[in-house]
Amino acid sequence: MKTSFVGKGGSGKTTLAGLFARHLAALPAPLLAIDADINQHLAVALGASDEEAVLLPALGDHLADIKEHLRGDNPRISSTAAMVKTTPPGRGSRLLTVTGPNPVYDALVREVGGVRLAVTGPFATADLGVACYHSKVGAVELMLNHLVDGPGEYVVVDMTAGADSFASGLFTRFDATFLVCEPTVRSVGVYRQYVGHARDFGVRVHVVGNKVDDESDVAFLREHVGDDLLTWIGRSAYVKAAERGHVRPVDALEPANRQALEVLRATADAATKDWATYTRQAVEFHLRNANAWANDKVGEDLARQVDPDYVLGPDPLVRAAR
Repeated sequence: MKTSFVGKGGSGKTTLAGLFARHLAALPAPLLAIDADINQHLAVALGASDEEAVLLPALGDHLADIKEHLRGDNPRISSTAAMVKTTPPGRGSRLLTVTGPNPVYDALVREVGGVRLAVTGPFATADLGVACYHSKVGAVELMLNHLVDGPGEYVVVDMTAGADSFASGLFTRFDATFLVCEPTVRSVGVYRQYVGHARDFGVRVHVVGNKVDDESDVAFLREHVGDDLLTWIGRSAYVKAAERGHVRPVDALEPANRQALEVLRATADAATKDWATYTRQAVEFHLRNANAWANDKVGEDLARQVDPDYVLGPDPLVRAAR
């Protein structure tokens, strides 16, 4: 199942994404974690030092290589240069699975704290004033558009904070979206903004309360998010120590908080896979981007990249493996 963590900056989104990934890895379960936040902190949340984190290979720096692999021999894609972040798969495309193997993972996925992690890479000084961070995140969108995951397999993505996630169709690429919400007016405001956009596309948002001290905090969240409140994480000495650089095994997490992580897993497992809708939304955002900017940039009609009879899912994966 593909899962994402969203929410207000400073809400603990990255911390919870890291905890959830480590919880899954400890089960153990097939897992791929991706840091798609402009502030690249997931590696540190998983236990890497700052020095180790900056040395991780970046998806955004290898976008051409990712495109070349995914293109395969799809006859609808005229060249690697004609691929954009929304290019959907079709017959002849190479598909990804959660655990690989494939040259993209070989080059760009590293194990951090027992979790297989890929990072988009930071917004560099050279990008200032001339590039958009979403050009880097486009690598994640391309990969998820070509990724087939099965039962008991997980992808955990730490998304850009706030409503900035809606700058691309990436927000539709998940089976479960977990919005991390503090019991504050500002955090609830981000929830309302996010839900207002997400529901237009049939995206169900599950709220995970964070930094909860007592029942009054839970009552506040229930008052403002209603039935969207899935579970909550209490104030945690374990998390406090981790944020100071002392990362212990995840089984040392407080039992109530560990149980909350298990609620997240069960919620992801209960999500219904709808590959037809998943493919349709990918095509919809591709056509939007083609008409808005991509046709002019590439110099051809990118609607031709759409394979009208193709639906991503287990069946194309089996055929591609033959």
